[in-house]
Amino acid sequence: MTLLTENPTDRSLLPIIEKVQAGQRLSVEDGLTLYESNDLLTIGQLANSVNLKKNGNHVYFIENMYINPTNVCEANCKFCGFRRDPDEEGAYTMSTDELLHYVEKNWKPTIREFHIVGGHNHTVSFDYYLDTIRVLKEHYPQATIKAYTGAEVVFFSQLSGLSVEDVLKELIKAGSESLTGGGAEILTENYRAKMSPEKASTDEWLNAHRVAHGLGLKTHATMLYGSIESLEERLIHMERLRLLQDETNGFMVFIPLAVQPKQASAGIKRRTSAFDDMKTIAISRLMLDNFQHIKAYWINIGTQLTQMALSFGSSDIHGTLVEERISHSAGALTQSALTRDELIWLIKGAGKQPVERDTFYNIIKEY
Repeated sequence: MTLLTENPTDRSLLPIIEKVQAGQRLSVEDGLTLYESNDLLTIGQLANSVNLKKNGNHVYFIENMYINPTNVCEANCKFCGFRRDPDEEGAYTMSTDELLHYVEKNWKPTIREFHIVGGHNHTVSFDYYLDTIRVLKEHYPQATIKAYTGAEVVFFSQLSGLSVEDVLKELIKAGSESLTGGGAEILTENYRAKMSPEKASTDEWLNAHRVAHGLGLKTHATMLYGSIESLEERLIHMERLRLLQDETNGFMVFIPLAVQPKQASAGIKRRTSAFDDMKTIAISRLMLDNFQHIKAYWINIGTQLTQMALSFGSSDIHGTLVEERISHSAGALTQSALTRDELIWLIKGAGKQPVERDTFYNIIKEY
């Protein structure tokens, strides 16, 4: 059988196919050629070949719980439906007792990770964020704590007067073992000036992860695509992550996140297309040659496209979540949680080998 990559519909892909097969790094210009091509099957097959070399037939998932301790936020990001002003209806800041009650209500002994992100709440001190970690670590020592974004780390530095390094040291001392990938959005100042001017800059976000890697933390990286950014900006974002990974080798996974409209009732024109979602996952796999994993985030693209993504370069479908709030407050139409059995079914349905992992991609069980 002739492979699509041997005779692509779009002949402009031939030089890129040759580079990938030779193990050569793709440029931003190569990425633009891929984005501008409509030969999705060839691009997908190329990304799949790269993923198979890195991860074989394995697809990873984790049993985890999302926790958003507060939605009060001083920033006003254009894409966010989650944040609230302190006195606004629906604003909340969990006390220690409320936090423990929430976890106890949703806890299962098989949960291996707490994924903690929230608003940049300037009405509480840095100690509030440390105490959130401490109390969870005290009551649930068996769960890994993946807490806060690079943008939150920069905010904590401003809130406390501590350096980014000292903030991270305090988080580690409290029990944090990894940073989440959020707060990156698009790592160009053109985008950030328009969409998230009050949050960490490109350099500040990258530096937070650079320092975290230097302190021994393995972290995650996201990209929020599908709003005002250009295709070139998406690729610059990937290139900047790739350069930091060259320097530190501290990122475990890249997670492309399709932007969600603020209302669940928003029409199809306000959402990313399936074509764009699959192409972005595949191009991420091809551009980020020094990342082990590309994650298909079912919360954003849905379960069926997540299945498809497993043949387009993705090796991870995230986790059970229990209750996801941030994407859903912005208009996500998907479920807010899946069971372990559902995740296994999704992976097996794509002809792949389900692998339950911990936060650091250590294998717990193969199904």
